[in-house]
Amino acid sequence: MIYMDYAATTPMTKKALEAYVEVAQRYYGNSSSLHDLGGQAHYFIQQSREIIANELGVNSDGVIFTGSGTEGNIMAILSLALASKKGKHIISSQAEHTSVHAALNTLEKMGFEVTKLPLQKDGCIDSKQLLLAIRKDTALISIQHVNSEIGSIQPVEKIIEAAKESAVYCHIDCVQSFGKLTIPRGGDAMTISAHKIGGPKGCGAVYINPAIRVPALTPGVTHERGLRGGTLDTPSIVSFAAAVENNSYERQHYEELRRYFKSRLPKAGRLIECKQQLPNICGVRMSKVEGQYVLLKLNEAGISISTGSACDIHSESGTKAILSMNYSMEAARQFFRISFGDSTTFKEIDRLTMELATI
Repeated sequence: MIYMDYAATTPMTKKALEAYVEVAQRYYGNSSSLHDLGGQAHYFIQQSREIIANELGVNSDGVIFTGSGTEGNIMAILSLALASKKGKHIISSQAEHTSVHAALNTLEKMGFEVTKLPLQKDGCIDSKQLLLAIRKDTALISIQHVNSEIGSIQPVEKIIEAAKESAVYCHIDCVQSFGKLTIPRGGDAMTISAHKIGGPKGCGAVYINPAIRVPALTPGVTHERGLRGGTLDTPSIVSFAAAVENNSYERQHYEELRRYFKSRLPKAGRLIECKQQLPNICGVRMSKVEGQYVLLKLNEAGISISTGSACDIHSESGTKAILSMNYSMEAARQFFRISFGDSTTFKEIDRLTMELATI
């Protein structure tokens, strides 16, 4: 099987697996327990928190471990929106991850108003349009750093600056960018996930500025600053930190793979190019062929790809990013995603494009 769906998830690295097994076997105590095994687990969790905070460039006091990027997004958005005293207006984009839209839908039911900005043809939101959308009652701006469907990189530095100038809280979804791009400083909250960089599934983290007094979404829980309930998954957390320490992203190599892929695409294929883009995520359209059909035919040939975010596989309306960029519904249905990883080779791309030419 040729795997080309790394934007959905990555295989665990050797170091991450070794860390998981060792901690699960030797340091299995509950990190909240007062005995020695509990103290050991607590120590390793705190060390992991420091490693992840250092990678994010934040104070470790603000790092909260979660069960996924989805949970982190929902926690950050709801917490910051409810903590704000400015009003009940939120700015986001039309192309955010499903978890962000879920949180925004919840807030709308609570009386919040949400402005969802479209993506321009270059794959990015218009910074000027965002500035015009900020109002006196704007409480929060929530924007993804990298779009998981087309790889477009949003101008988050400008967005954070605009939020600061207007005293608006700012959340950045860094699930796709963490470990691949420099994470911009100054955001009030950031979300990351372990399994996108060779760590375990079911483990993520969210940074929420500890200077902000956010309400507990589930009052009475005692873990993670009182913001999340449940015994911490020590093996997964330590494995996450090991993945962070051993992670590398060779952007030049991915750019070469992307150029090679583009040069060998069949005539019916169109690679979606953006102004700023993570090169390992390739959004593609093939005229007169639905993306779902391409996925099924490639799967028969032993090649794994995606039609977009794995969290949107049941959607019948195409991808949010393509539709937000004002592509037609027909074009959105033709979309599929190729995403490269550490082990992707030029030979595998040859096989992929050969199979695409037969569809």
